[in-house]
Amino acid sequence: MRVPGGRREQLTRLSASPWWRGAAAVVAGALPALAFPAPGLWWLAYVALVPWLLLVRAAPTGRRAALDGWLGGIGFMIAMHHWLVPNLHVFIVLLAALLGVLWAPWGWLVRRLLGGSPSAARASAALVVVPSGWLVVELVRSWEALGGPWGLLGASQWQVPAALRVASVGGVWLVSLLVVAVNTAVAVLVSVPAARVPATAGTVLCAVAVGSVWLWAPRPGRTDRVVRVAVVQPGVIDGVGGAERRFSRGEQLTRELVGARPDLVVWGESSVGADLSARPDLAARLAALSRAVGADVLVNVDARRKDRPGGRETTSGIYKSSVLVGPGGPTGDRYDKMRLVPFGEYVPARALLGWATSVGKAAGENRMRGDRQVVMSVPGGQGRPGLRVGPLVCFESAFPDMSRRLARDGARLLVVQSATSTFQGSWAPAQHASLAALRAAETGRPTVHATLTGVSAVYGPDGRPIGARLGTDESTAAVYEVPLTEDSTLYVRFGDWPVYGAVALLAALCAVCGVRYVRRPAPTPPAPPARTTRGSAVRPGR
Repeated sequence: MRVPGGRREQLTRLSASPWWRGAAAVVAGALPALAFPAPGLWWLAYVALVPWLLLVRAAPTGRRAALDGWLGGIGFMIAMHHWLVPNLHVFIVLLAALLGVLWAPWGWLVRRLLGGSPSAARASAALVVVPSGWLVVELVRSWEALGGPWGLLGASQWQVPAALRVASVGGVWLVSLLVVAVNTAVAVLVSVPAARVPATAGTVLCAVAVGSVWLWAPRPGRTDRVVRVAVVQPGVIDGVGGAERRFSRGEQLTRELVGARPDLVVWGESSVGADLSARPDLAARLAALSRAVGADVLVNVDARRKDRPGGRETTSGIYKSSVLVGPGGPTGDRYDKMRLVPFGEYVPARALLGWATSVGKAAGENRMRGDRQVVMSVPGGQGRPGLRVGPLVCFESAFPDMSRRLARDGARLLVVQSATSTFQGSWAPAQHASLAALRAAETGRPTVHATLTGVSAVYGPDGRPIGARLGTDESTAAVYEVPLTEDSTLYVRFGDWPVYGAVALLAALCAVCGVRYVRRPAPTPPAPPARTTRGSAVRPGR
């Protein structure tokens, strides 16, 4: 179809407008969010970055490419955390703008390697350097104070068996690296005809790498036993006395497990709203439940704790703690949450950012932190051996290093206690539950994701689901038969080696560029102008 001359000129002016470019960058950066739950378009992750890459490589200057990277980062962060808008309101835009800055150097890097008409060698380098740059951005933003590793691109592949196998080798980081490499190759195929051969070779190499991992990477070995884990999900309970009524509903659902013979019963985050040492009646009721069902109960206490140093009772602050309760009461195994949700459970630099509490639903008081991870020992009984359990609380399931540490410390089963009732009806519950699949695949340890209001789910040592998930509209208890294995994955043994490789590669690239800059010859000064006398030229030196 022919475009009239006036219309063509209008489109040309529109495409050249910095406002149009900015809006396009924000939208392009937001596209990858569709690959995550709840939309769950996992296949989109392999091309979702292509519009952003094409826009950045066409930037007229390096400064504009950095700006497009920043704006795309803003779009990505808002799309990934849009469910926080009711809590943070306009403050989410400020947070996205601060974190989006991390993608500005990545945008400059993309244009430096793919801008103009890159040679085959430069395009080949981009297939490695661009994904490495993205991985370093993910590493930096994964710092707890910057929001943590929510929405790592590789996490969108939680339901793909081949991707879970890759995660067992290099964690979610290696999955992100391969996904961005495929996006970069597609962008080169579309925009750089002279470099289609290396782009095709790079895509094939990624496929060969995944195939090799699938065939030769160690798999979770023989199952040495199966444990029965019960998940208690009381559902949404609001209004006056919510904590007490939630406890009673959990108690009722747990009593329905009598005769099911579970090895462990798991309640969700904040399932107990009072310190058990200050409420011996609640501790006694939990002990009675343990005796009735014949298994220990792992609850989560969200309350102000009263310590008694030297026999004097003092109030130390609010903790979120996983507490194991047996037939005789609390066993003494307790884990205090270490990594807190920024603004949800504490306000970073409260003296500076405390005004956020007046804008949204930020924490009015900072929660207290634990100082170490704990592996709990669940005693056996009636011919059943004991069980080593590694607890995580809510947001902590997003951190690969925490589950890896628990696996190295001897945990046979990972348990995540969560509560996303504030975000019912959003994408958050499903996305949070999906993280447990990655933690299971990375460590080779089955993972139970137990919530107050859904989504609750259980995953085997290979990251694949066990049984049916409990949705956000359910109030029930379910028992899952969970296979255990003692085998370790390569990720547990070697850790975050893809991240170290990416950092080393970029450091080497910076060093090479620095050496070239230092060795660059000084520009030749211009020749002095010729002197003339009465119309005749006098040559220099004469």
